[in-house]
Amino acid sequence: MAVNTTVSISRSNGGDNTRTSYAGSMVMVAQFYIADASVAAATKVLNAASGQNLILPAGAVVLSVAITDAGTGHVDVGTLGYTSGTASTADIAANLDVSAISTTGIGATVTGTPVAELSYVTALINVDGAGTVGGYLTYFVVDPNAGMQVV
Repeated sequence: MAVNTTVSISRSNGGDNTRTSYAGSMVMVAQFYIADASVAAATKVLNAASGQNLILPAGAVVLSVAITDAGTGHVDVGTLGYTSGTASTADIAANLDVSAISTTGIGATVTGTPVAELSYVTALINVDGAGTVGGYLTYFVVDPNAGMQVV
């Protein structure tokens, strides 16, 4: 079976083919896996147990973090620039509680800050923690054309 991969901005104008309405951006979900929630250094987060790094595109805004496999403690979820190597230890979520199955949205913990560049997602232990942690990041990518693509 063939695999179809498309890099595009998907949107719906609700039948308005005149492009009068603003289409907005599509929400996406990325599965993540933190192998050891007790690591004291900012380590790259995996995109599930597959062993591949979780990399978000430039302009990604994380809306929520859902914990489906809880460890203990709290972590800072940040980024590490794919090319620049610039690290931000808590630009996705500061002091995220990973000790229970739950979903945390934008607010005091999830920042809602757009990722400045193509970036690895990182986790840094914030308060004593242990165990593996898994779940989902729900995000969208800021549309650089403000919904005004040509037909």
